[in-house]
Amino acid sequence: MKIFTPLYDWTIKWAKHKLAPVMLAILTFAESVFFPIPPDVLLAPMVLANRKKAWFYASLTTISSVIGGVVGYYLGFLMFEPWIQPLITEFGYQERFNTAIAWFEHWGVWVVFLAGFSPIPYKLFTVSAGFLQMLFLPFLLASAIGRGLRFFLVAGVIYYGGETMEQKIRQWVDVLGWLVVILIIIAYFVMR
Repeated sequence: MKIFTPLYDWTIKWAKHKLAPVMLAILTFAESVFFPIPPDVLLAPMVLANRKKAWFYASLTTISSVIGGVVGYYLGFLMFEPWIQPLITEFGYQERFNTAIAWFEHWGVWVVFLAGFSPIPYKLFTVSAGFLQMLFLPFLLASAIGRGLRFFLVAGVIYYGGETMEQKIRQWVDVLGWLVVILIIIAYFVMR
């Protein structure tokens, strides 16, 4: 069943819209604080739609993410007990948050870099860094480097892949979409 191809086509079409960069910045900022969808899902189609702006989009995504990370840091620093802790518990992130704190105690600033670069939920580490009162400058540097490497890597892969990558993605989008759905279902049952 081909339900992901029309969704992919819609995303590519939307990625060409004049307000797409604004939406990318908002999505990226929100993802660094609370939103569960990573900005890569909009960054990649935007680069596919306009390869000339690949580095601009990667820069915009990095800057928006780091600004969101700073907001997450200060939320953890200033408002953890009254506001953030209940939300972490309500959204079912408590176990992940405890893991993040353990990682901070073990690896320090390197965990911010790792969370910034990898698909690990960055928002948990921004709030954790503030809650644990990590020094701000190392946090900011690790965030900027980790997030920048990730988003420039995504933009670079799409940029250099070009038309060939676009054709491959279009060819395999339904298979990849169903694989992601299956992985989400498996992860749901494993984590229950």
